[in-house]
Amino acid sequence: MGAPEATATDHPIEGPSNSSSSTPLLRGGGDGGGGQLRSRSSRRLVIATISLSCILVVAFCCIDLLSLIAKPGPVIEHVNNGAVPVSSGRPEGVSDESSHTVVGETKGLPYPWTKNMLTWQRTGFHFQPEKNWMNDPNGPMYYNGFYHFFYQYNQKGAVWGNLVWGHAVSEDMVHWTHLPLAMVSDQWYDQNGVWSGSATLLPDGQVVMLYTGISNESAQLQNLAYPANLSDPLLIDWVKYPGNPIIDPPKGIDKEDFRDPTTAWRTSEGKWRITIGSKAGRTGLAFVYETEDFKTYRLLPELLHSASETGMWECIDFFPVSINSENGLDTSANGEEVKHVMKVSVQDDQRDYYVIGTYDEAANTWSPDNPAGIWIQYDYGKFYASKTFYDQKKGRRILWGWISESDSEKADLLKGWASVQSIPRTLLLDQKTGTHLLQWPVEEIEGLRLHGKEFNNIKVDAGAVIPLDVASSSQADVVAEFEVDKAALAAAELVADQEFSCADSGGAAQRGYLGPFGLLVLADLSRSEQTSLHFYISKTSGGNLKTSFCIDQSRSSEANDVNKEIYGSFVPVLEGEKLSMRILVDHSIVEGFAQGGRTCITSRVYPTRAIYQNAHIFLFNNATNASVLASVKIWPMSSTTIHPNSD
Repeated sequence: MGAPEATATDHPIEGPSNSSSSTPLLRGGGDGGGGQLRSRSSRRLVIATISLSCILVVAFCCIDLLSLIAKPGPVIEHVNNGAVPVSSGRPEGVSDESSHTVVGETKGLPYPWTKNMLTWQRTGFHFQPEKNWMNDPNGPMYYNGFYHFFYQYNQKGAVWGNLVWGHAVSEDMVHWTHLPLAMVSDQWYDQNGVWSGSATLLPDGQVVMLYTGISNESAQLQNLAYPANLSDPLLIDWVKYPGNPIIDPPKGIDKEDFRDPTTAWRTSEGKWRITIGSKAGRTGLAFVYETEDFKTYRLLPELLHSASETGMWECIDFFPVSINSENGLDTSANGEEVKHVMKVSVQDDQRDYYVIGTYDEAANTWSPDNPAGIWIQYDYGKFYASKTFYDQKKGRRILWGWISESDSEKADLLKGWASVQSIPRTLLLDQKTGTHLLQWPVEEIEGLRLHGKEFNNIKVDAGAVIPLDVASSSQADVVAEFEVDKAALAAAELVADQEFSCADSGGAAQRGYLGPFGLLVLADLSRSEQTSLHFYISKTSGGNLKTSFCIDQSRSSEANDVNKEIYGSFVPVLEGEKLSMRILVDHSIVEGFAQGGRTCITSRVYPTRAIYQNAHIFLFNNATNASVLASVKIWPMSSTTIHPNSD
């Protein structure tokens, strides 16, 4: 596996000409390196020196990429939703991450959205900026009493482009205060965008931020930044390391296919490692770099992992989970009672996939525990470019995900904003299945619940639709359990349907022996508009029951320029478990969690009638032969407070 010992650009540590005592220095490689950026002429000299060094390194070193990617990778199961993505930005990855997928858009005039409709779409308790475009979550962390959240932001409009880092802080991940921009495009190496990155908290209290900058020549270069003043709990001011860029694309890798450094983990030898996503041809790659000081790096000879025919891997995440504890783990944890999760964001289909496996530190490789190597989606709807962090305050791992729009770009421009972030989710290994992660909204969100209403043991006969008496459900937290008639299950006179999939089904309207059944949310009284979250039980040719969890958007809106796909997938249901779902409804976003979070689906919906007081919830059962016993609890949700930036 012939990789050179070093293909990163190694920079000597140089003291700044004008250092500040309040600027932390990254120790271990010399006499400092923080502080003010050097003059333009000095930077040119350093750049020229670095360029000459790179030429010499390339002249004597060569990465044998074919040997690096020769190992077969796992299978990624792609869910074909029959949709054609429509880009809102430049087609170059992280962060074209084009959000718009419009299915069945009619020709002619666009839908005549009113101000009232567009105003309703803004969320009440999800994180979003005051205005404009947002995408990837970046560098989330807990530091000195505050949760910090950074994100890709276009301060100039509601479409992708001009990316910089927005910044907000919170004491509970529910109520937020926007702060000044953390990093902007002001250097040659990030002139065309400050793209995604990750934070690492060092044992001595320092904070390291690694990010991808898009250079003046559109090269994707990795860079280092750190707080100007560690005593400031808000971490308002950030310093870019004068020796940036710290890592260039390896030989043989396209300059536009190398991005999104992960949080670093510490090895048993006390060194630090990060992984960076890339591709070679159609093979997705995860390179690993090692460092002692976060300024100089060595490319390790083995890939962490690769998979053929998956395309570009971006926003890689790599972290440990406990096999016997419900607590989260620090990113550097390892050992016999630890498994490692590898997550990749696949640019080609804009999906996040993960699989649980085993990390060999000595060999610097990770391998999936599943012999078939089948990857699972974090979320089967609108959820991408996700990022986790270890919350040392409560001993848990937290997952953030970007929830893009699925209406038209014209509508986004009219309303003046685009995209939200998911509710932060706790992440644990499902110890019952051993193959899935459990995702669940952070407990703090329950503080927004108002007086709830319960509907217990309601029999829902085959073909029935039952309205639930709730004043309004534009903002709601809904928990439901279902028990299918045992006689119908026992009879199981089913046509074998092992090929059933939510995406290819008729949605809530498709009638089967044991489904679909569930809840209709954001529905008007006539149900001319409705969004269905439902279970569908089918029987395989082997005689086993298989349960799918779906969201049907096909009747979610009368508008002709919005996504109306049907999302979903199989959800494991173990013996003795009731079917259960939790739904967070927040205006134009619906998040669904089945079986404690084994399968999750997020949807963006844009009703025109089922808004404000006209948004209702119904129980339904469209099975042909089975009745269902349902219990539902609904809490209206108050709005969070998101304070604007006051500088």
